[in-house]
Parts: sequence; structure tokens; C-alpha cells
Amino acid sequence: MKTLLILSFCLVFLGTTAQVKVDVGGKVENTANKRANQKTDEAIDKTFDKLEEGIGSLFGKKKKKKGSPSTAATESNDPNSIKGQDLPGPDGTSATGTAAAADVPAQKAPEMNMAWSKFDFVPGDEVIFEDGPDSMEENGEFPSRWDLVGGQVEIANVNGENVIMFIEGSPMIIPYLKNSSEDYLPDVFTVEFDMYTPKGGNRFQFYLTDRKNQRTSKSQELQITPIRVNPPNGNSVEHSSRDHSYCENGCWTRVSLAYTKGKLKVYLDDTRLINIPHYEGNPSGITIQAYFASMSDQKPFYLKNIRIAKGGVKYYDRVLNDGKIVCNGIRFDVNKTTLKPESMGPINKIYQLMQKKPDLKFSVEGHTDADGEDTKNQTLSEGRAQAVVNQLVQMGISADRLSSKGYGESKPVDNNASPEGKANNRRVEFIKL
Repeated sequence: MKTLLILSFCLVFLGTTAQVKVDVGGKVENTANKRANQKTDEAIDKTFDKLEEGIGSLFGKKKKKKGSPSTAATESNDPNSIKGQDLPGPDGTSATGTAAAADVPAQKAPEMNMAWSKFDFVPGDEVIFEDGPDSMEENGEFPSRWDLVGGQVEIANVNGENVIMFIEGSPMIIPYLKNSSEDYLPDVFTVEFDMYTPKGGNRFQFYLTDRKNQRTSKSQELQITPIRVNPPNGNSVEHSSRDHSYCENGCWTRVSLAYTKGKLKVYLDDTRLINIPHYEGNPSGITIQAYFASMSDQKPFYLKNIRIAKGGVKYYDRVLNDGKIVCNGIRFDVNKTTLKPESMGPINKIYQLMQKKPDLKFSVEGHTDADGEDTKNQTLSEGRAQAVVNQLVQMGISADRLSSKGYGESKPVDNNASPEGKANNRRVEFIKL
């Protein structure tokens, strides 16, 4: 009789299992496929949970009391515990596999002391393209430092600052460079920009080629949203702490990309999502597109603070060779000494270097471009250098290993006639003492 009942339960629940399979035939977007598979797995897990409960009740198996040793691993809030895993007992048998081993306490997972840096982005040290856009750009005109591939793009003023506004027609732009038909990206480079995705907006598409002047068979397209990145010829990677409700009312996102002789990394704000050790493409230029931008549907996309930079030698090698480290990636709010969040990439690297080399001491020196009054720039450079020192001390570096100075606009390393020259002059230097 028990055998018939067990067979009946199996047939019923296996039939249920068959009904919950999801047909994901054809190639759909990776995210939709992932979510469909997840729902399928959850339904199947629930089905087998019910099946196990039914069979257990037939044999009169008692429910374990809450807090009993055998359930500690599944009910614990300990982050090292492994929820739902059938852990082996000391004799090698499963803790739930046989009645004889049911009372053997489950082994606790070993503690893991993990060190993981998910934001290790350091901008290149020589700026080759920079656009804010400039405050002198005329509202309603096409941005002067760009060329149009398609769609409609204009300068707009948002919250008091100029931005590039993508208006209609899946607009696409490229940097306006004299050598745009050539491969103008070096073997080691970084790209940064701030993108605004509107409420209900789709995505930005970023290409590692110039889609107008460089005719290639491979577009090297990255699809970027505030919560995920689709790399070229790869699977979508989602931000570990963001879901689909994030940015539901629109938001700004800082995008950073680093390419180092075949290694490709992509970051959203302070989190690395993409880390490809051997990228097969050859980056030769950049193109930026706002997919389904539509002013008529209240979905304009914005872009600002775009920078392409050549870089860079490792910090310790720079100290050995030059006796100093020049950082263009330490940024501040306009006319202020407040560090921007993206500054933590290079500051973290300086911190790690000083931790590994306890005898290393630095004079932290601030520099500005030539815009504005000399005296204000001098004061600003001094305050910014001190802000960097304060941050490193707060992180644990002894204050007697650091000093600060400001030189204002008195020591330029480039001209002040171009955005790129100004960007190279706005820097923080760490001089070995």
C-alpha cells in the first residue's frame, strides 16, 4: 500500500514539474533568459520540496524542531553558513541521507578572510580628449567637440551646468578629431563619462570603434544601463546591489572603462562589473549612442564629463623611475576642495602602495589650470592637496608620512588653450620625500 501511495505522489508531482518548464526557445536577451530560468528553477525547487515532505510524512518522519543542530546551517544568519546545502557529517555520510546520520550535527563552513577590490579604476595620466561640455557652449546648438553619426543631439543646461542632450532618433555621436579615421586609442587607455538615464529610458550603447570614420566588421558594442553591462560578445553582468527598481525615476551613473593591452574592465560608479582578461577585439575609437532617446516621450538622455586618457605606468614604477606620481584622476567639485567619489580609485592605489612600503613618504602637491584669478587658484590648490592628505590619514596612513603644498597655476605641464591641456594641468602630484 505504501509503495502505491509513493508512486502516486511521484506521478502527481512529476506531472506538476512537467507543467512548470519554461520554453525559452530562440535567442532572447540574456537578462530575460536569466529571469525565466530563475523562475523555472524556483518552481521546480518548490515542487521537489513538496515531494520530499509528502514522502517523509508517509514514513512518519518527524519535523525537526526549530534550532536543532541539524537545521543550524539553514536557519543561521551567519554569512559563512551555506543555506540549504546537504553538508557531510564526520563519517562522510550525508546529514539527511540516512536515518542513522540524521542526528549528526552539520559541519559549519570554514571562515573565509577575503580581500577583494572591486573598484581599482585609475584614470590614464595623459588626457587625449576632454569635454565637459564647456560652459561657453551655446544652448540649443550641436556640441562643438563632437561629430554626428545620426539622430538629434544638442547642448542643454540642466541644474545649472551644460550637458549633451540626446533628443530623438537613437542619436549617435563621435569625438571630433583630426585623425578619427585612424586607430587613435593607445594600447593602454581609459574612458570615463557621466550618463543620465531618464525614467522609462532604455540604455546607452558604447562602441570601441568610430562608427562613422572607421569601417570595420566588428562594432565592439557595449550595452550600458545603470544596473547592468553587456560586453561585446559576452553575457550581461548585473550590479550586485541594484535591481530593476533602481533608477526607476531617472538617475546619473558614472561609467569608467580601462583597457590595458588586451585586458578590459568596465565599472558602474564604484563597482567593477566587467573584467575580461583577454579581449579579442581591437579598440580603435569610440562612439556613444542613446538607444530610443525621445523628447516627445519625455525621455531625453544626457551626457557630461567625458574623458579619454592614455595611461599608464604602475604607481610604484613611477616612484622608482621619476620620484613622483602624477594623478589626473583625483577630482574635486568645481571651485571647491571636496573630493569627488571617482577620486577614490587613485587614492586607494596610493594607500595600498604606502601600506606595502612603510618607509615611503610623500609631499602631496596641488595644481590648477589658468582659469580664474591667480590668488584663488593658489588657495584652491592648497586646500585640495590638504583634502587628499586628510583622506589618506583618515584611511590609516600616519600623518607624519604626508605633507601638503599648493602651486596654483604656476607650474603647468601643458597649454591652457585646450580642454585637454587644462585637464592635464589640473592634477595632484605625490613627490617622494
